[in-house]
Amino acid sequence: MDGARDFTYDKVAFRGLPQYVEDLKREGMRVIVILDPCISTAERVRPYPAFETGQSLGVWVNQSDGQTPVSGRVWPEADVYFPDFTNPVTVRWWMEQCRDFHRLLDYDGLWIDMNEPANFLDGSHSGCTANSLNFPPFKPRSIRGDVLFEKTICPDSLHHWGSHYNVHSLYGYSETLPTFRVVQEVTGGRGLVLSRSTFVGSGKYAAHWLGDNWSRWDNLHYSIIGMLEFNLFGIPFVGADICGFIGETTSEMCQRWMQLGAFYPYSRNHNGFAYQDQDPGSFGGEVARVSRQTLLIRYTLLPYLYTLFYDAHTGGGTVARSLMHEFVGDEMTHAIDRQFLWGKALLITPVLEEGAIYVSAYIPDAVWYSYYDGRKLDARKTAVRLNAPADFIPLHVRGGFILPTQEPAMNTELSRRNPLGLIVALDDQGHAEGKLYYDAGDATDSVEKRKYFLATFEALNGSRLMATVRHNGYTEMAKLNFGTIRVFGIEGTVISVNIDCGASIDCGGRQTFEHDHETRELVIRDISVQSTKQWVMEWRTTPSSDV
Repeated sequence: MDGARDFTYDKVAFRGLPQYVEDLKREGMRVIVILDPCISTAERVRPYPAFETGQSLGVWVNQSDGQTPVSGRVWPEADVYFPDFTNPVTVRWWMEQCRDFHRLLDYDGLWIDMNEPANFLDGSHSGCTANSLNFPPFKPRSIRGDVLFEKTICPDSLHHWGSHYNVHSLYGYSETLPTFRVVQEVTGGRGLVLSRSTFVGSGKYAAHWLGDNWSRWDNLHYSIIGMLEFNLFGIPFVGADICGFIGETTSEMCQRWMQLGAFYPYSRNHNGFAYQDQDPGSFGGEVARVSRQTLLIRYTLLPYLYTLFYDAHTGGGTVARSLMHEFVGDEMTHAIDRQFLWGKALLITPVLEEGAIYVSAYIPDAVWYSYYDGRKLDARKTAVRLNAPADFIPLHVRGGFILPTQEPAMNTELSRRNPLGLIVALDDQGHAEGKLYYDAGDATDSVEKRKYFLATFEALNGSRLMATVRHNGYTEMAKLNFGTIRVFGIEGTVISVNIDCGASIDCGGRQTFEHDHETRELVIRDISVQSTKQWVMEWRTTPSSDV
């Protein structure tokens, strides 16, 4: 921003920014721009259309007299006024400012920060009037300071919907709705809104990050708790600032946090102004290498993650979830908040302590396999100690489930063109099932318009895998083939693999396979079966002693 003013950019420090944005987009990347709900009143020094138009329309939150705008201090050098997003006039003004800004800078989404609303003053320059709204007889314990209006505006301030006392928790929500609408309008796609302040229902319109955390080891642990809570709140696209926002991180902490953060549904490394660089490359080759290899796992599993979001969108539920969520009857899972699951099937056990090369873990009552080599974990319904050297995060796939995958690339624009795959983790009966949801990725209302692809997969008897297309409304899906399938828990020795797509369809025959007798992982490569085809794969085995 130019002088921390919304809808502007510094044309000296960021000369050529619009062209840079276009260059990034040609490389398949997306650009998210930050806005704060605090409009600088510095028009007395230099022209600022956002303020001038807002002032003429009267779009601000007012003091208790209903006429005088609430004045506070945030990032701009001058005092700021706070837009009243509950006012329809303000909504129209805000959306028009966002449209004008998009003509200047071709953004793909908006990051709306400081929208509690935050105020560097307590209430105002003169504090708040002594009345029952500003000084109620009961103050929630969550308020850190001595007053209800600590670092926000006075509770007796007036919005279109009523007193700030009544609508404080709705401020960020009321900003999110018009922001979401205008982002979709100007981009012509699904867009993205990332909001710091949320309320019940925000998850339909916005992602959320967990606010200004600290570069401390205990904050890795706290971030898991916050992530799981917000999934229960109906806001599944959530994560924390990886490596911490406040304070100085270390290379070890940042490396471990990058491993954890790769499995936040919303994964972003972000820090404050005055602190050292903390992108992985700033710490040297090893942190960059480990971060890259973990992010490549995330990218490999994006089809599984995206399918989980489809389930959350259409049926409710969580994306990241606690172990208790899946194993309610096991009381040992009820207090676990240092491990978590993606959906039902991927168990993530991060290292959260400095200097640790082992991690204590609880293994719920199921078959579990190492994500890395398919080796079955020799533990069930018990606590174990897992090896976790500095470049490794323990990941386990639950038997009985099938995870869709895709070969990773530098960004999702590129990875979406790569072959698909499956991880088939057999349970004790040799059974597994899963599904794949896929669509254009940035189109609006894909489910409602039925412009999506949905397939289910089922493994039976430890020797047969079936793919069934349930809906094929995404025409580009025909360009994607299956490339590699990994099967965990194979008994005996595999001697052949065959694929049948039906009598009239030529498929298979070019695949190769490898079977590791020690880990019992079967890897089938070069399948080259079109994703929109229904097929059956069978592998023949013989007892290991016969070969």
